[in-house]
Amino acid sequence: MSAPEDTDVSETPGIHDAEIEELFGAGGALGGAVGSYRPRHSQTEMAKAIASAIVNRGTLIAEAGTGTGKTFAYLVPALLWGGKVIVSTGTKTLQDQLYTRDIPTVRKALQAPVSVALLKGRSNYVCHFHLERTLQNGRLTSREDVGYLREISRFMKTTSSGDKAELTKVPETASVWNLVTSTRDTCFGSECQYYQDCFVMKARKEAQQADVVVVNHHLFFADVALKDTGIAELLPAANTVIFDEAHQLPETATLFFGETVSTSQVLELCRDVLAEGLSHARDGADWARLVAPVERAARDLRLAFPEDSVRLALNQIAASSAFFPALDTLKSCMDDMIAVLEKQAERAETIQQCRDRANDILRQLESWNALPEAAPDKPAADKQGEGAETPEEKPFYVLWVEAYSSSLQLHRTPLSIAPIFNKQRESTPRSWIFTSATLAVKRDFNHYAAQMGLWNEPAQSWPSPFNYEQQGILYVPQNLPQPNSFEYTDAVIDAALPVIEAAGGRCFFLCTTLRAVNRAAERLRAEFEERKLPYPLFVQGEAGRTELLDRFRAAGNGVLIGSQSFWEGVDVRGDALSLVIIDKLPFSPPDDPVLAARISEMEKQGLNGFVHHQLPAAIINLKQGAGRLIRDEGDRGVLMICDPRIITKNYGRRIWQSLPPFKRTRDAAVVQEFFRQQAASRAGEDVVASQPEPDLA
Repeated sequence: MSAPEDTDVSETPGIHDAEIEELFGAGGALGGAVGSYRPRHSQTEMAKAIASAIVNRGTLIAEAGTGTGKTFAYLVPALLWGGKVIVSTGTKTLQDQLYTRDIPTVRKALQAPVSVALLKGRSNYVCHFHLERTLQNGRLTSREDVGYLREISRFMKTTSSGDKAELTKVPETASVWNLVTSTRDTCFGSECQYYQDCFVMKARKEAQQADVVVVNHHLFFADVALKDTGIAELLPAANTVIFDEAHQLPETATLFFGETVSTSQVLELCRDVLAEGLSHARDGADWARLVAPVERAARDLRLAFPEDSVRLALNQIAASSAFFPALDTLKSCMDDMIAVLEKQAERAETIQQCRDRANDILRQLESWNALPEAAPDKPAADKQGEGAETPEEKPFYVLWVEAYSSSLQLHRTPLSIAPIFNKQRESTPRSWIFTSATLAVKRDFNHYAAQMGLWNEPAQSWPSPFNYEQQGILYVPQNLPQPNSFEYTDAVIDAALPVIEAAGGRCFFLCTTLRAVNRAAERLRAEFEERKLPYPLFVQGEAGRTELLDRFRAAGNGVLIGSQSFWEGVDVRGDALSLVIIDKLPFSPPDDPVLAARISEMEKQGLNGFVHHQLPAAIINLKQGAGRLIRDEGDRGVLMICDPRIITKNYGRRIWQSLPPFKRTRDAAVVQEFFRQQAASRAGEDVVASQPEPDLA
C-alpha cells in the first residue's frame, strides 16, 4: 500500500481546505487558544486529509511523526463536521489528556457547542455493592489495604464520577481495587440495589448523550467481543471513529477476540463459592468438601507442566502428558460443583452469580480444544497484501497453554483479527481514522493494513517537524557479541557505561526482556556504587510506571531501566532525558505459539514469515522505543542501539532507514564529544560543533 497524493476537500461541502488553513494558520483560532502554538505544515495537511475522510465517510491510515500535533489534526475536523464522534486511545493517560485538556482547548478555539464524555472500563469505577460488601466482611489481610479501604470509603462520599484515577492516595496497582470494583461476572446489573447510583451506568448514560466520547482500545474491543461496555449502544449513532495510538490495535484486538481461561479463575471461584455457601446456605452442602476436589484438580492441571514460564501450542503437548487427563478431571469436578450450585442458587443472588461463573468457566474449558486450530491449506495469497487473509475468510484460532509459577492459562487466539474487525466496520457507513507515529516501514503501510484488514484503503505519512539531523545521533557500538550469546547483556552494559557517564545519567535503558532488566539493574547498581557515580537508578517493578517517571523527571540525572511498558506512551521532555539505550532489536520471542502459527500460515501462502511479519513488526516497535528520545524542538540526545544485526544483517539497512534521520556514528568518541558540547551549551559556554561520520551505510 502506497501513500496517496494530498487530498483536496475544497469542493466538498462541509469542511473546506481554506477553513482548515485559516484555523491552523499563524493568526488562526488555534493560535489564540494555545499560547505556545506554531503553525506546522504537516499538521495542516494531515487535518485536510482527515477532513476529507470524515466528509466522505471514508477510511484513512494516517502516520504522523512525533511533534506533528496529530491530536489537533483530527480533533479540529471531527468537531467541525459534527455528529457523534468516538475517539479511542491506546492508554488511559492519553484518554485523560484528551478529555481534560485537548478537547476543551479545541472546543473553545472553534467555539463548538459539543458535549464530551469520558468512558472507561468498569474496573476503573468504584462499585457501591462491592465496597459495602468488603467493608462488612473484613477480608483484608494487610494493614496497608485497610488504610486504602478507608481512603476509598471517604472518596465515595465526595466523588461524582467514582473514577479511581481521581483518588491519587491509593496506588492504581493496589490489590484492594479488585475488592471494590465489579467485573462482568460479578455485576448484578439492573438487579443491584445500588443500580440507580451506579457510576458505570452513569458514565454510559453520559456517553450515550454526548457528542464526543473518549474511550480506550481495551474498552472498544472488549465491547465488540463481549458487548459489555456500552459502546455497542454508541456505535450505531457514531459518524466518526478515530483510533489514536492505532499501532496498538492488532495486539489489543487479538487479546479480546480470543479467549483465555485460567486455573486462577477456578481457584478464585472456589473461594467465593465457599464464602457465599457458608454465608447464605450453610445447611445446603458441605461447602468445604464440595470445593476441595475442584481446587485440587486446578492445581494438578498446573502441575502437569513442571517448569515455570512455558508456552506450548496444543500440538506441542505430548499425547502422553498428564495435561489431558488433568483437564478432564477438572471439568468433571466442575460439573459436580455446578450441580450443587444449581440446587442452592435460589437462596441468594451471590450463589446464582457463582453458578453462572462456574458454567461460563466450564463452557470455556470444554470448548477450548473443540475448535478449529488453524486455517486449512489454501492457495497463495496476493502478495500485495503481505499475506493478509482475504475479506471472505473466516477466523481460525491457535490453541496454546501458558504456565506461570502458580497458574496455568488456556488460550484460544485468532490467527488474524482482520475478518472479525471487518464485520464491525461494515455494519454502518461512517469514517474510520487510524493514526499513530508508527504505522509504516519506510512509508510502506502493507504490514499494518494486512493485520487490520484495511485492504486498499488510503494511507498517508507526514514527517516530524523536528530537525533530527541537528538534534540527535544514532550510535551503534562496535565489537559487541551476537545477541543470543550468554555474555551479551554484560557486554551491552560495558559499552553503555561510558556513554551514560558522558551523558551525566539522564538515560532510558530499554530492554526486550525482564531478565535483561534485572541483570542491567544489578550491574549498574554495583558499577555506580564502585565508580561513585551520583545517578539515581529507577527500575521497572520497584514502583508503578507513573511514580517511576515522576521520580525520574524530578531527579534530572537519573537512569531508568525498563522493558516493553516504557517503550511507548512515555513523554519526558528537556534535559532529564538525553540518552536512550536499546539493548536488542525487539523481535517477538521465537517460542510464541501464535507467531509460529502465523508464520506457518504465511509460508503456506508462499510468503516469507520473517520478511513480511516479524521484521516489520520489530521495526514498528523499535520506532516506538526510539521515539522516546526527541519529544520537543529543544531536545538533544543520542539513540544507542546495541544490537550488531542492524549493521551485519542484510535487513539492517531497512531498519535504520525507518528510524528518524539522525546523524549516524559507530565512534564512541563522537558521542562523548556530543555530550561535552551539550554540557557546555547548558553552562553557557561557546562550543565548536564536530560532525559525526555517517558510517552505518
